Amino acid sequence: MTNSAVDESSTPRPSPKGPDLKSPDLYLEGVPHEFFDDLRRSCPVYWQPETDGSGFWAVTGHDDVVAVSRDIETFSCAAGTTQVDDFDEETRAKQSAMLINLDPPDHTRLRKLVSRGFTPKTVASLEGHIRKICSELVDSLVEKEEVDFVAEAAAPLPLEVIAALLGAPREDVGKLYDWSNRMIGFDDPDFATTQSDGEMAAAEIFMYANDLAAQRRVEPKDDIVTALVATDEDGDVLTEMELDMFFVLLVVAGNETSRNATAGGMQAFIDHPEQWRRLQEDPELGGKAVDEILRWVTPVMDFRRTATRDTFIGEQPVKAGDKVVLYYPSANRDESVFTDPYEFDIERSPNSHLAFGGGGAHYCLGVHLARLELKILFETMAERIDRVEPTGPVRRLRSNFINGIKEMPVRIHPR
Repeated sequence: MTNSAVDESSTPRPSPKGPDLKSPDLYLEGVPHEFFDDLRRSCPVYWQPETDGSGFWAVTGHDDVVAVSRDIETFSCAAGTTQVDDFDEETRAKQSAMLINLDPPDHTRLRKLVSRGFTPKTVASLEGHIRKICSELVDSLVEKEEVDFVAEAAAPLPLEVIAALLGAPREDVGKLYDWSNRMIGFDDPDFATTQSDGEMAAAEIFMYANDLAAQRRVEPKDDIVTALVATDEDGDVLTEMELDMFFVLLVVAGNETSRNATAGGMQAFIDHPEQWRRLQEDPELGGKAVDEILRWVTPVMDFRRTATRDTFIGEQPVKAGDKVVLYYPSANRDESVFTDPYEFDIERSPNSHLAFGGGGAHYCLGVHLARLELKILFETMAERIDRVEPTGPVRRLRSNFINGIKEMPVRIHPR
């Protein structure tokens, strides 16, 4: 990548060669991997027009996604947020208090403050609780035999863990689930939500966060909220809006990614039963299996950046102000990086997937917690469940952002 000036007249705008990458309908049958394969070979930085926006550069290659992710000076999260849609200035300003929509030095300060709740010690302290949750979930699966895997396993696990992380009562798990669905599901008719309802859900999270914070200031506990409301060694503390927006990020990102990695991972094992047998035979493969699930599923499909100056991505000139959208599912099937990328292989090593982002300042803060949740759940299931048999069609989320499964009817066959 270079920062040479780009002449406007020389900037090529490739014609559309296929489906609209922004359309949520495109993802109802799954990620359009065939189209992404074509783009990586013929037009790895591809101009996608928008009917309701300025258009954007779709970045599909692994190395380019990493390069853009790590060059935060040239590719800003704050200039237009990390979402594909263009927001009005008032909405963009509201979004600017959220960690993922900040650039240094604001991002550096805020990440330093919130990372106190995600120390290795904090994550390790949750392991026993996560094992208990996973054991209870598998008890329920085995007992019921025929279940919706999403409702009975994939959804409850991250919600229970988030509740434990927050020190929130277990009976509040349903609220977390509702808020997350309303904020993510506005493109999906099943959730019957709107953009305004999503904003209302955020407001409800704000009130909940403020109530919890007020309780912890009076009665500190060994949880993330107590860490977040405390003043750090430099005398700095989160503002109310920063705390509120971090709660939104935690409830949505911490839930949606793990939920859909779990459901998508189970689907991958159903489609590749020999890999399920390998995990059963060798539980030590749990860590590698989790990374392969994350590569294969890639729960978060894209994030946006905005070019701050004329530059290049690979050989493609990009102008200051252009939207740039990073497509992680495409990067995770890049044949120049992954041998046999369309093989689901739980022994894959190395596995430099980008399911947690392309590295740099915005690398996922909850990576260790997410890996731990997935590892314990799949190890517990492999130990106690012989196989999982589909009993009906999988129903997918209508979204251009989350690679999600809404419903997954299965029959559980115990070991």
